[in-house]
Amino acid sequence: MPGWSCLVTGAGGFLGQRIVQLLVQEKDLEEIRVLDKFFRPETREQFFNLDTNIKVTVLEGDILDTQYLRKACQGISVVIHTAAVIDVTGVIPRQTILDVNLKGTQNLLEACIQASVPAFIFSSSVDVAGPNSYKEIILNGNEEEHHESTWSDPYPYSKKMAEKAVLAANGSMLKIGGTLHTCALRPMYIYGERSPFISNTIITALKNKNILGCTGKFSTANPVYVGNVAWAHILAARGLRDPKKSPNIQGEFYYISDDTPHQSYDDLNYTLSKEWGFCLDSSWCLPVPLLYWLAFLLETVSFLLSPIYRFIPPFNRHLVTLTASTFTFSYKKAQRDLGYEPLVSWEEAKQKTSEWIGTLVEQHRETLDTKSQ
Repeated sequence: MPGWSCLVTGAGGFLGQRIVQLLVQEKDLEEIRVLDKFFRPETREQFFNLDTNIKVTVLEGDILDTQYLRKACQGISVVIHTAAVIDVTGVIPRQTILDVNLKGTQNLLEACIQASVPAFIFSSSVDVAGPNSYKEIILNGNEEEHHESTWSDPYPYSKKMAEKAVLAANGSMLKIGGTLHTCALRPMYIYGERSPFISNTIITALKNKNILGCTGKFSTANPVYVGNVAWAHILAARGLRDPKKSPNIQGEFYYISDDTPHQSYDDLNYTLSKEWGFCLDSSWCLPVPLLYWLAFLLETVSFLLSPIYRFIPPFNRHLVTLTASTFTFSYKKAQRDLGYEPLVSWEEAKQKTSEWIGTLVEQHRETLDTKSQ
């Protein structure tokens, strides 16, 4: 394969950073462009200190700026699009989520066509498939079953529509000739070092005598380690550039999971943090049907108040469904087409994440001690 270049959007994020760390080990890669709206100083420094001969170009820009995107895509061989606003709580305004996740993806696809970028990989989400009901049970689901989210909530809706746009763009003619080839990866719930969700869970628990909040006690999920999701993106980039593999990958989507055991979200949080003295909340939890109807009432109140006041419910029906469903998927199709095998075992992923939680605990205990003095 001749020398190539790659643009990673959302490169300052939890997944984006891990993709860049793996990309620098790729053969014949001449340039990585890392794009995000804003990079923290430590992230910027991390990119500058990468042990590589590959040129790393840091770009700060908005995914809604079409002119900037076009410049960012010039001379690029592969785009890996991870930039997204993730919010299932209703805190971030609906329009912001739709703009970034859907309009931003459409802008980037158009920029690829104008700049004649031949390959586009979209970081989608298992949320585009559901779950649509906490009563629905999906165990080791696969791509042939065609599960699709029916939620109108901004995150699952925007990711679903963005994925449709990406797969529909497969086969588009590029400006200076050639064809755009696309695919989408649907990771399960991603955990690992620097996970913003785990970070919030741990910091909240530290303020509550090390008791972990009861958030997903009734769920059965197959969480996936961030390093394995990043690896799947590298394999997709290789696959779309390989004339033999590419025809099977073009226009396809893939569930990305690994060998992490099926478990509830609460059990995952506990397993990863118990070494540091955290424990599960043993107090009584409301039954799921009651929680669901309470969420419906809260959403109704929010809707009725919307003309005069923005009331954000503490939880909603989509969130209740997400955290109370049996919803797991197999990675066999990714294994077959991409040659995907998890790079990191469950034991190693567990150890790495737990060690990181230890540093988080130390850091925040010092902060809490300072405040209490």
